[in-house]
Amino acid sequence: MSIIEVKALTKTYNETMVPVHALNGIDLAFQKGEFTAIVGPSGCGKTTLLNMIGGLDQPTSGKVMIDARDITVMPSGKLVDFRLHNIGFIFQSYNLIPVLTVKENVEFIMELQHTSRKDREERARYLLDEMGLRDKMNVRPKYLSGGQQQRVAVARALASKPIFVLADEPTANLDSKSADTLLEMMAELNRKEEMTFIFSTHDQRVMDKARRLVTLEDGKVISDQQTEKHYAQALH
Repeated sequence: MSIIEVKALTKTYNETMVPVHALNGIDLAFQKGEFTAIVGPSGCGKTTLLNMIGGLDQPTSGKVMIDARDITVMPSGKLVDFRLHNIGFIFQSYNLIPVLTVKENVEFIMELQHTSRKDREERARYLLDEMGLRDKMNVRPKYLSGGQQQRVAVARALASKPIFVLADEPTANLDSKSADTLLEMMAELNRKEEMTFIFSTHDQRVMDKARRLVTLEDGKVISDQQTEKHYAQALH
């Protein structure tokens, strides 16, 4: 069963005299444990699609079903709560809280979920260990490199044990070495925790790691293919 189903999704912006069709009848489904990259030229609808799947924006028409629930008809208050408990987000600008330490940033979502202090600390320590940041737990974000900050953002996204994680251009602000390190760590967490990752990206390095590539053009899916890595993994 699919954990995410996108059905006949459209999004039209009418901010100018000429309507802009950002999404034009998208149909997609995603299974648990996928490591998928949504790719295509600038303006093709990648970020808009991620925003719809994440409930950050409303479609003009169509549905987004997550765990068999249609989030496009959820009242705003219920949708906020649903995102909190079910969806992890990673942004290219990190979006860490500057006055909190690394550990406190990771624990923040769990605190909103009313997770016990003991469980918050255990989960944060485990994830920061996985991200190679054990010695940075009590440091504030401004003292970290860009790659380290993005690793904190990944740990924060995974902290609440979401159904899936949406990553919008997560390597865009990183140098090659930091990007490679981050992607390897995310791929390892995908394998170990069966965490579903869906990326929007221009980065060939992300595409090379992905096991499924969905290509958009002019708001439409023009290609949806499993990569050789998918078949190699299936054989093992």
